[in-house]
Amino acid sequence: MNGRRRLRLGVLLATVTALGAALVPTASPAEAGGRGDRPHAAPPGTVVIDGRRMQRTKDRLDRGDPALRRAVEKLTARADGWLGQGPWTVVDKPAPAPGGDVHDYLSQAPYWWPSQPRTEENPWGCPYVQRDGERNPEVDTGTDRPDVGKVFNSVTALSLAWYYTGREQYAEHAGDILRTWFLDPATRMNPNLDHGQFIPCKYDGRAIGIIDFSQQYTSVLDAVALLDAGAPGWSSGDRAAMRAWNTDFLDWLVNSEFGKQESAAKNNHGTFQDMQIAGLALATGDRELARRTVLDARALRIDPQIAEDGSQPQELARTRSWHYSTFDLVAYTRLAAIGRQVGVDLWDYEGPQGQSLFRAVRYLLPAATGAAPWPHPELEFHRYAASDIVHAAADAGDRQARAAVPRLETPPGGDLWALRPAAEQLDSIAG
Repeated sequence: MNGRRRLRLGVLLATVTALGAALVPTASPAEAGGRGDRPHAAPPGTVVIDGRRMQRTKDRLDRGDPALRRAVEKLTARADGWLGQGPWTVVDKPAPAPGGDVHDYLSQAPYWWPSQPRTEENPWGCPYVQRDGERNPEVDTGTDRPDVGKVFNSVTALSLAWYYTGREQYAEHAGDILRTWFLDPATRMNPNLDHGQFIPCKYDGRAIGIIDFSQQYTSVLDAVALLDAGAPGWSSGDRAAMRAWNTDFLDWLVNSEFGKQESAAKNNHGTFQDMQIAGLALATGDRELARRTVLDARALRIDPQIAEDGSQPQELARTRSWHYSTFDLVAYTRLAAIGRQVGVDLWDYEGPQGQSLFRAVRYLLPAATGAAPWPHPELEFHRYAASDIVHAAADAGDRQARAAVPRLETPPGGDLWALRPAAEQLDSIAG
């Protein structure tokens, strides 16, 4: 072979080698470190949050997106705060639920207060009377309600922090919290809410106690889905056991008398019940139930609950009308997110008088942006309560909502929408 042919062959080989190297993806610093074992992982199978969108966000973060890095710093600050707390269990309350089983969840009605002095003969101060919107502080003692809130909030923050940073301690602690509350035979909660929001001397439990779970439990479903994507310390046995617990809980929600009563509710309780059933159905593989629940919500929820002008009359009648108007829309927007996963566009629906989720969000925009005061009763107005809802409407294509986003009030602890694009109740009053 002469020198000229050898030179041509060398150039060709160098070109092929360089082209091959360009086609091989290079691991990002984050992948080469904490997440190097899954650089090409599939999108997480989340229930409410769009898993593909999360995957794209993670890719942008790995490429150094400065805005996302700042958001992750706020997220990890939350997660770090949970590392030294928990796990929690239903079995450590001072006394079991009225049925006598320490594994049964127990909570007390938040807006009910004693009307008589407490005496030896009447230790509770019964009868209890309702004071809507005024939270009785005794509900945070002797029940499971405070601890279940910590479970929900901690596993949500910890699983998200693990997904975006790859730090094993976040996933391991989230798994420990979930196993202790839901799976360990010695400490697990029974998959029912038979004793939710009891009223002393009146009811051992009520159907509306289901709201204790429905307002946040779909965030736990997404947290579990993130851990299922290969988190350290979260085994295939954990995944199977959590799925079994969720299947049993879904059966109770659909078939128990309390579950049926909550599904019949005409206000935010019914909306949240639909959202929780649809989310659990999707998480446990019953896509048909999830789809049917979202479809039925059009005539069952939107038509009677949202007025032509976008207001929500049942929620406006409350002493916390702003809180409950945003609260109900958290359920609607999350239900819409579940619907997209089963082929239903709830955002696109309009009722016979033009009722729609877009109109309901637009009704809030003047107060959400500070352009006008909220014209209805509200014991404690927090403008930021609408921030996630407006983000959701903007992402769904509403121009007015998109224009309003820059004028929203940042929630305490920062705006995490870019990392977990699914509405949460930002001014939760746990009731």
